[in-house]
Amino acid sequence: MKLKKGDEVKVVMGKDKGKTGKVEKVFPDKQRVLVSGVNQYKRHLKARSQKQPSEIVTITKPLAVANVMRICPKCHLGSRIFYQTIEEKKERMCQKCQKAI
Repeated sequence: MKLKKGDEVKVVMGKDKGKTGKVEKVFPDKQRVLVSGVNQYKRHLKARSQKQPSEIVTITKPLAVANVMRICPKCHLGSRIFYQTIEEKKERMCQKCQKAI
């Protein structure tokens, strides 16, 4: 998986197409990422006692990695990522501007 926590991504497919956000959490075994402010749903919670009333909570669900694209911090464009070995160190590179991320 080429995305990491803290990466800026843009949604390219789905109901939130065009929105951008930061990756909060990565689920590599399921090939999903949790992006802040994207793919939000409402959940109704039942009252558990008289002190805690029922409420509607907004939760963020994870997106498939195939539905998001990394935004390069150098060229500010959505691009693919590839790995290149530079001086015995493996680095992520932007496909469009060919610079290290």
